[in-house]
Amino acid sequence: MEKRTQLKDEHFLQHPFLLLFALAMGFVIMDPFHTSPVGGHEFRPVKHDIAPYKQVMENWPRDNMSRLGLGNLEFVDQVFGPESLEFDIQGCGPYTGLADGRVVRWMGEDGGWEIFALVTKNWSEKLCAKGVDSTTSKQWKMLTTASWSWGLREASLHLWQLMWKGSPYSLQMTLTFHNNGSIFFTDTSKRYNRVNHFLIMLEGEATGRLLRYDPPTRTTHVVSDGLAFPNGVQLSKDQTFLLFTETTNCRLMKYWLEGPKRGLVELVANLPGFPDNVRLNEKGEFWVAIDCCRTPAQEVLTHNPWIRSVYFRLPIRMRYLARFMGMRMYTVVSLFNEKGEVLDVLEDKQGKVMKLVSEVTEAKGKLWIGTVAHNHIATLPYPLK
Repeated sequence: MEKRTQLKDEHFLQHPFLLLFALAMGFVIMDPFHTSPVGGHEFRPVKHDIAPYKQVMENWPRDNMSRLGLGNLEFVDQVFGPESLEFDIQGCGPYTGLADGRVVRWMGEDGGWEIFALVTKNWSEKLCAKGVDSTTSKQWKMLTTASWSWGLREASLHLWQLMWKGSPYSLQMTLTFHNNGSIFFTDTSKRYNRVNHFLIMLEGEATGRLLRYDPPTRTTHVVSDGLAFPNGVQLSKDQTFLLFTETTNCRLMKYWLEGPKRGLVELVANLPGFPDNVRLNEKGEFWVAIDCCRTPAQEVLTHNPWIRSVYFRLPIRMRYLARFMGMRMYTVVSLFNEKGEVLDVLEDKQGKVMKLVSEVTEAKGKLWIGTVAHNHIATLPYPLK
């Protein structure tokens, strides 16, 4: 036994490059100086459930004219990370939640944008208002003080105060209101908060949940758990079911509230990229915002957690690691009917209007497109002529 060990040691000494490689790999995996995208975190990649890349991309309808790129940029550098857009019952607005913790509404050319609400009592202009830097890491450092309004549905501080004295959920994403008063919402992860949400996807962890809050009893119930980055959620027009997105697994899901399938969760569609919010239009159809697109290299990482464990511990910035995988982010928005059939697909392949999209609202003859990543809103006349 000692002789075999000696021979192995001699082999390494005779091939110093092997020794250096082994030492280098050990250094990378340990990441002692936290120089990697996952540095400082207990990164535990797992295999997750995602449809085969080739199968999805071959069957997905494409917008070869990149019609979304014909949209207009609105309110450039006036709104910062406007994820969600709403209009009130009088048609006034839009209202939107900003990355600096404000909810604002548009009062017309004369009135401009005014503060409608603040998502935390600790908000102050000096500490929280970072202007165009609100959509960068500079704002992330202020999340404890300034909070992050996400979309308007997520921004209601009064709602959370009624539900809990301090929310026990790590990362609430969006919510939807039932006519009976119940509130359905997603809790994306038990492990990661807003600042580190990208780690949910890198790791593939599935601790997310779909939850229901009942105001009369002030109780919260788990509707579905074991979800991989549950994100947007939207009740159907007749409220017999709701749709929600699983961002990590690139899919749109349905939860039945009524009928013979009550309580069941089923797949609606596998998507070409990473979905965010879901919104209902007046016809009862669903707009889904998707950050595209998946790549063959990304699928290799998905099915091999050990490769992810090494790859994302390399001392290289995340945007370069993504490029090495062939990922070039651009926006896709898709319209689904109640049966889950794709009615329309709009793409912005060159990122002229949006490189990253959060939500699509159809109102006033337009699509209103919001994003947490940019400092503007995009609009596109719809239906297209």
